[in-house]
Amino acid sequence: MKLKRDKPRRERGHQRKRERGRRAQSQAAPRLRGRVWVETDGGVALTDAGADLLEQIDVAGSLSEAARRLRFSYRRAWMLVDAMNRRWPAPLVALATGGKRGGGARLTELGRHVIAAYRDLQLRFEHFLETSAPQFARGWRV
Repeated sequence: MKLKRDKPRRERGHQRKRERGRRAQSQAAPRLRGRVWVETDGGVALTDAGADLLEQIDVAGSLSEAARRLRFSYRRAWMLVDAMNRRWPAPLVALATGGKRGGGARLTELGRHVIAAYRDLQLRFEHFLETSAPQFARGWRV
């Protein structure tokens, strides 16, 4: 008589390999991760998505083109820019409405300064995490 099994033999073998992989991963050194964003009294003023959008606006000169490049809907891009412009002392993006050859978007001086400072802060934060990982790992190993 043949016994009924829950899983075919080949699936059980893959499951064992996955379990061995999990054990090996749990013994690996931890990697520290983090995210940076800027908040004001009005709420979140700048995130990774907002920074990416600002950079694309600077390159493309158009909000709709920047949104397309990032695969954002135009509405999402417009709302991000509107929120950022309202939460800083002065607008980060100057928008010009218009049809053919009339519209456009460009970063203001404050916008350029904010994006440069934000990217610099991200690099410093990543460096901090990388240099802190060995110290963290020493205390983690028992």
